[in-house]
Amino acid sequence: MANIHKFIQNDEYYVLDVNTGSVHMVDELVYDLLNEEKLEALDELKLRYKDKYSNEDIHEAYKEIEELVKEGLLYTEDLYEEIAQKSGEAPSFIKALCLNITHACNLRCRYCFADEGKYHGESKIMSVEVGKKALDFVVEHSGPRKNIEVDLFGGEPLMAFENIKQIVDYGKELEKKHNKNIRFTMTTNCTLLNNEIMEYLNENMVNIVLSIDGRKEVNDRVRIGANGEGSYERILPKIKEMVAKRDADKLHYVRGTFTRENTDFFNDVMHLVDLGFKEISVEPVVLPDEHPLSLREEDINTIFQQYDKLYDEMLKRYKEGNEFKFYHFNINLDGGPCVYKRISGCGAGHEYVAVTPTGDVYPCHQFVGNEDFKLGTIYEGKMNADIAKKFHKAHIYNKPKCRECWARFYCSGGCQANNYNFNGDIHKPYELGCTMQKKRIECAIALKTQMMMEE
Repeated sequence: MANIHKFIQNDEYYVLDVNTGSVHMVDELVYDLLNEEKLEALDELKLRYKDKYSNEDIHEAYKEIEELVKEGLLYTEDLYEEIAQKSGEAPSFIKALCLNITHACNLRCRYCFADEGKYHGESKIMSVEVGKKALDFVVEHSGPRKNIEVDLFGGEPLMAFENIKQIVDYGKELEKKHNKNIRFTMTTNCTLLNNEIMEYLNENMVNIVLSIDGRKEVNDRVRIGANGEGSYERILPKIKEMVAKRDADKLHYVRGTFTRENTDFFNDVMHLVDLGFKEISVEPVVLPDEHPLSLREEDINTIFQQYDKLYDEMLKRYKEGNEFKFYHFNINLDGGPCVYKRISGCGAGHEYVAVTPTGDVYPCHQFVGNEDFKLGTIYEGKMNADIAKKFHKAHIYNKPKCRECWARFYCSGGCQANNYNFNGDIHKPYELGCTMQKKRIECAIALKTQMMMEE
């Protein structure tokens, strides 16, 4: 099991203590002396590096390392497995809901995992009655949790705008009745935005995800309408207006997807930055290997180069006072999420569920349509306890590869749906996703460290 992790970013040497999250910038000598599993004997290291460093320098560096070990900042023990195993047996309460308002979409994105919004079924729009019942279901299963997040999702949710307004109003009634705080968010392709809708979203959505894939030629190859035309010119002015209307205390980000056709996605990020957007996410597509847009192992070097370029640009702009945020480089070196969340991840299947337009309940939106993972319906008032428990116990300590990995407390075992779709088992990580995730974590750690040094 890796107890520390070493990496080089932009010719700087970094060492992460896996169990505490302590980050150290070191010189090449200290970097060489550190083994990822344990601190080796001084005499062994002197012999190994006798042609590169003097005995005196090795001895001095070794003393510094020993001091960090003594202070509990290097080679610390993993103290969380017992917490994880106990948490897997504890009762679960829902804290987040993906409300699939529509199984319909007015775009035909070439990479859509949801079968053009239909989720491999019929096009459907959620009725107000189902939406209200779904909120009742979540509140009933939220237990002592005060905060509940409801993401209005699709397909394209704004195809059901009138229903959304009534469902949100009902959520506000439930807040008062049950002393809850229900926070609504939305993911939209932006095609249907108008002044009325934008004003409503600004007032009622805690967070809005606005979808666009970067450069016009990239976006219009994959995010196309039913008529086969690209969506860029149609959505960009609306996204700009929505961001301009957004109150400072409300969250939003502009989200894109990169595929095999734009592995130079650094240019798409910078295109969005140059348009004036400051909150950006451009994420790797997840598709079966045989899909023409899927990412492959042979793309990894190019993808890593893009993340490196992004790191350099973000650091430069931060120093200039002109920074922007890239979702996958957001990281907290002062503790970050609680231990439980770092161990268990998003909570799909037991703390987070998705509800379809017909009221079926699944572990998350990516499992929708897979009957093997159907948790029940909102009308039954309960969830399949066996499936829920399986997800509850699928934390990093019950995933053999994850428990050995240095990045386990940052990725929390990866996406359960991706793990299942690629390996037939939620306990086996999607390896290509892991490879990219670890690179992003390294860039994020290095970037945050450099920013802290500038303060």
